[in-house]
Amino acid sequence: MPDAGTPSPPLRVAIVGAGPAGFYAAGHLFKQERPVEVDLYDKLPTPHGLVRAGVAPDHQKIKSVTRVYDKIAAEDGFRFFGNVTYGKHLGLDDLRRHYHAVVFTTGAQVDRRLGIPGEDLGGSHSATDFVAWYNGHPDYRHLAFDLSAEHVVVVGVGNVAVDVARILCRTPEELAATDIADYALEALRASGVRTVTMLGRRGPAQAAFTNPEVKELGELEAADVYVPPDEATPDALSRAHLDAAPDRLVEKKLGILEDFATRAPSGKPKRLVIRFLVSPTEILDDGRGRVGGVRVVRNALYETDDGRLRPRATDRFEDLPAGLVFRSIGYRGVPLEGLPFDARWGVVPNTQGRVVDPETQQPVPGLYVAGWIKRGATGVIGTNKADAVETIDALLEDVAAGRHLAPPEPAAAASAAAVRRACPDYFSYADWQRIDALETEQGAAQGRPRVKYVCAEDMLAALGRGG
Repeated sequence: MPDAGTPSPPLRVAIVGAGPAGFYAAGHLFKQERPVEVDLYDKLPTPHGLVRAGVAPDHQKIKSVTRVYDKIAAEDGFRFFGNVTYGKHLGLDDLRRHYHAVVFTTGAQVDRRLGIPGEDLGGSHSATDFVAWYNGHPDYRHLAFDLSAEHVVVVGVGNVAVDVARILCRTPEELAATDIADYALEALRASGVRTVTMLGRRGPAQAAFTNPEVKELGELEAADVYVPPDEATPDALSRAHLDAAPDRLVEKKLGILEDFATRAPSGKPKRLVIRFLVSPTEILDDGRGRVGGVRVVRNALYETDDGRLRPRATDRFEDLPAGLVFRSIGYRGVPLEGLPFDARWGVVPNTQGRVVDPETQQPVPGLYVAGWIKRGATGVIGTNKADAVETIDALLEDVAAGRHLAPPEPAAAASAAAVRRACPDYFSYADWQRIDALETEQGAAQGRPRVKYVCAEDMLAALGRGG
């Protein structure tokens, strides 16, 4: 067989997952001198992953990163196959038949659970589900959230938890100027939420949210933000760590939180409270099988043998009012057909992106991972770029050494035919561009960035391909 990456045939790579990691992987492949063809697959009809379905609708500037992805998609040799589910329409054997290498960039698709009594009561939800719902993710559009609750508790103090709290505190008028899903806008317009309380199990110095995210909470039009003064100040251990290793960003974060602690109520209709050193121990039943409150324990930090600060429960408990709870304590990947999986960490075992057989500890030829399925749910959108570059560099090193798959049908037409047979209703990038134009056109008529289609059937109908 001719060497992969020569004109006959070019290096053929399949990427499964069309979020940021998938696009950055494709982009780095196209920077090589060798001829490359990249087919990017996604189970959704639309590309861009969490940029479309995860980034908050009131953060449009962040979504402008898709312009970079559009440039990558314009490269010769790029194709997008949307609405194609790995493990359903195509499996690993299919991909091995047509590609020299396969890169999985499927992200971390499920949330981590609290593991406490009452977690499955009505009104107790994953923040992941709520975010996907208000962003119009096709798989989550049928969910329902009882927003008549006056008190909401958000467990977690990362950026996703901040997004959930902020969306709950926005006015309908503010939300109406975003690309939030129409059904979510109507539900939030009728919201009875008046108090949102965020819970952090460690102290303010360890809070995972970024400074711009938390600063924005103090600028909400309809909500006063508050931090209990005794919880806004770092404990002695945290202060000692900061004195020993000064961190300008952490000090700025503490300054923001200490400012919140001194603010007097201004009479806004909603209140956002940020708590630290508290952990939920039970979600209380209201007697009807629904959330009636949250019991929390106060924590104290201690130093581990390796110098890290960890929370430990005290004997002080507190019951908080709540009719709705969202957990946001981290995310994990799900197993992929034909690949090994580390259930403890929720990732595919790998070394620098090379998928590793856990029994032999040797790389599995031709298989790679990038993004959250590789490293876990850490970092921001841009973090995926260096991560993807590392993976693709490993892939190219392997290809140069002849360590790649030997597909019996490497022609681009063969893989396209396989997709058409398995999923006639697949979406190309040109299809997505038409959907994008229609969404932005409909949005412009309403003074919004876009009005989203939230299911494949509606998108097919808009493209004139409805049944």
